[in-house]
Amino acid sequence: MFHISFSALNSGTHPATLEKERLSEFVPSTSLEANRLKKSSWGVLFTGIVGGTLVAVYAVATPFVTPALRRICLPFVPATTKQIENVVKMLQCRRGPLVDIGSGDGRIVIAAAKEGFTAVGYELNPWLVWYSRYRAWREGVQASTRFYISDLWKVTFSQYSNVVIFGVPQMMAQLEEKLELELKDDARVIACRFPFPRWTPAQVTGAGLDTVWAYDARSFRGRDGRP
Repeated sequence: MFHISFSALNSGTHPATLEKERLSEFVPSTSLEANRLKKSSWGVLFTGIVGGTLVAVYAVATPFVTPALRRICLPFVPATTKQIENVVKMLQCRRGPLVDIGSGDGRIVIAAAKEGFTAVGYELNPWLVWYSRYRAWREGVQASTRFYISDLWKVTFSQYSNVVIFGVPQMMAQLEEKLELELKDDARVIACRFPFPRWTPAQVTGAGLDTVWAYDARSFRGRDGRP
């Protein structure tokens, strides 16, 4: 202590200040360890955020991308207001349950329900099915609508009197055969955007991509219907 006081007197520096400077040269190991742990925690947090984001993107994107990997792809393209109006026009004076094959966000099903139909939608994308259910609830038609996650090729449509399809050319011939086998004679099939290749429509309305074709089962089976 005498040495510190003597040096302090010679240098003009207060002894307490010198003591603080000496102590400040020694950084406790606990502080260094705390800094390392803090940096490590931030690294884990960042990795978790990035990983969680990638998982979320994968979960959301997969249902939209997967159909494109199938042999016949039925992409989701929302129906326009005019297309919906044309479909409803083709349903005038019709009765019985309705099904929308590849129902997307539920627009056709909801519009049909508002016209008094019991309407069902089949859609492969679960996100769109859940959103359709929410929209039906919001529009107040949840009691007369149903939406199912299903592949159209695994569903039998014999119980429906009205069938709506927004198809693509690659699938129409195969779907034509399926519906001809399954539907009853009083059924009506409404095709949007693309017509069926062999059937002759009973009615056509709209123009361009808004064109809608209506086919009656008795017509595409012949006048006498089923044998």
